Amino acid sequence: MHLSEDIKPISYLKAKTADVIKGVNENQRAVFITQNGEAKAVVQDIKSYENMQNTLSLLKLIIQSENDIEEKELYLNCNISAY
Repeated sequence: MHLSEDIKPISYLKAKTADVIKGVNENQRAVFITQNGEAKAVVQDIKSYENMQNTLSLLKLIIQSENDIEEKELYLNCNISAY
């Protein structure tokens, strides 16, 4: 991350919106927008956003699968103990 390049005040975004969008699409790095010195928003290219959403979806599936495996093992252990 290049903080000096990737963090911009909202006034910069207002003045140079096209440049910010061009930059995030060319270098595929998000730009963090600040307002009154606090981070308030992120501008990100669509491809990176889609990749991030796909990654999150896969991680959710992995977690759900792990939970299902644990529950099934508990169920199997309970059934074995009953005999």
